[in-house]
Amino acid sequence: MILVTGGAGFIGSNFVLDWLAQNNEPVINLDKLTYAGNLNNLLAVQNDPRHLFVKGDINDGALLAQLLAQHKPRAIVHFAAESHVDRSIHGPAEFISTNINGTFSLLEAVRAHWQALPEAERAAFRFLHVSTDEVYGTLGPDDAPFTETTPYAPNSPYSATKAASDHLVRSYHHTYGLPTLTTNCSNNYGSYHFPEKLIPLIIANARAGKSLPIYGDGQQVRDWLYVSDHCTAIRRVLESGRTGETYNIGGWNEKANLDVVHTLCDILDELQPKATGGSYREQISYVADRPGHDRRYAIDARKIERELGWKPAETFDTGIRKTVQWYLDNDAWVRDVQSGAYLTWLEKNYTARAEQNTEA
Repeated sequence: MILVTGGAGFIGSNFVLDWLAQNNEPVINLDKLTYAGNLNNLLAVQNDPRHLFVKGDINDGALLAQLLAQHKPRAIVHFAAESHVDRSIHGPAEFISTNINGTFSLLEAVRAHWQALPEAERAAFRFLHVSTDEVYGTLGPDDAPFTETTPYAPNSPYSATKAASDHLVRSYHHTYGLPTLTTNCSNNYGSYHFPEKLIPLIIANARAGKSLPIYGDGQQVRDWLYVSDHCTAIRRVLESGRTGETYNIGGWNEKANLDVVHTLCDILDELQPKATGGSYREQISYVADRPGHDRRYAIDARKIERELGWKPAETFDTGIRKTVQWYLDNDAWVRDVQSGAYLTWLEKNYTARAEQNTEA
């Protein structure tokens, strides 16, 4: 049995579904169910006896101790995190609480559990911490991609809290011997992605006839990783990664944000043409850039390929087409997540920026 934190979120729920599709090992799924945690992501396994969902907070040490004592998982896969840069700018306190304090609480509970295990179980135990490439900061246009030894230089409250959690995980390995693994991934996309992030936001707004907001000049470059590929990589690291090591996981797909939006518009033009004619590109608008916006991320994923034999199965072209089709086929899911709270957030984040509209 494994314990997954944040397993009702975007990447976490995809991992749980992928895990149960690949093998019969049960999953304890611990999630606080904040705005981005959604049990509808897990409808396919709601009656599966291999999936035990527990609503709870990783800051709740007593709950963590109880779950570990009762179920004795052989591994922890730690996804639980506040993950949206814009939200971290508006309200960093939640990011401190979950990403730093929550990871600390989890590590403490797991350390106590692990130290009490019989020797063979202690040796086989793993703590896999899922992190982000944003901890490395920003790259210039001609800089080499991030490697596992790139110095940390986080530029937002979000990335700073993830960097702190990475350092905590590292310290628990070197100080206490806890058998940890850390993965730093590039930008994920795919099914069940909460529509505050670029790709699902653009799809939702395009279909609703709303503007497609582009920060600044839209030339911020990201490495895009299809979420199913990410899940496969995590399973591979959990299976065979060297304890104490970090593995960068990327898609080898560097794309400027504006190019991503153009691709989305073109696929929608093909799969769901506008009733009024014309292209969805006509809905693109430019808004003021966010503070401290990193210009470029790029992942060098050669270590995980060299040591563990993993590389992405999807190209950006194949993955993005699957993603658009999923959103077209799952209107009910999109409607359910677009709650009043979510609409209030969009108003807060984008309306003020639109008032500072810049030419691009």
